[in-house]
Order: sequence, then C-alpha cells, then structure tokens
Amino acid sequence: MKDSDLAALKGFDELPDCATVRMPVVAALFSVSPATVWRWRKAGLIPDPVRVGGITLWRVGDLRRHLVRPPRSEP
Repeated sequence: MKDSDLAALKGFDELPDCATVRMPVVAALFSVSPATVWRWRKAGLIPDPVRVGGITLWRVGDLRRHLVRPPRSEP
C-alpha cells in the first residue's frame, strides 16, 4: 500500500465526504481483498467508483454510508 493510501486510511474519519480514495483503502476499510471489492461492486453491494484521469476512485461519503450498514450477502 502506498504511503498516500496509508495516510488516507488512517485519516479516513477526518476526510470530507467529497474526498476520494483508491482501491487499497476500500479493501482495507471492508477487510476484504481487491477481488472481493470488485465482486461486491458488480453485485451492487458497495457504491460504484468514479474514474478521474484514468484512475478508479471511490467517494468517501458513499463509502461511509455503506460502512454504517453492512453489505448484503454475496449472491
């Protein structure tokens, strides 16, 4: 995990809802592998990411809403 991802993970609670984070942060937040993040996204269990300059990112506010309610079971 990059230093910037570690910092985002450690400071996640202080990030504004409009901030974005990369895949390693999302996987760590949900304690799952990146492959599981993609399966959950495909199944609609977590929010869709956004693409910014060719980079896949998730909005912090969207992730927070999903963290307060656990994702449904995988299909």
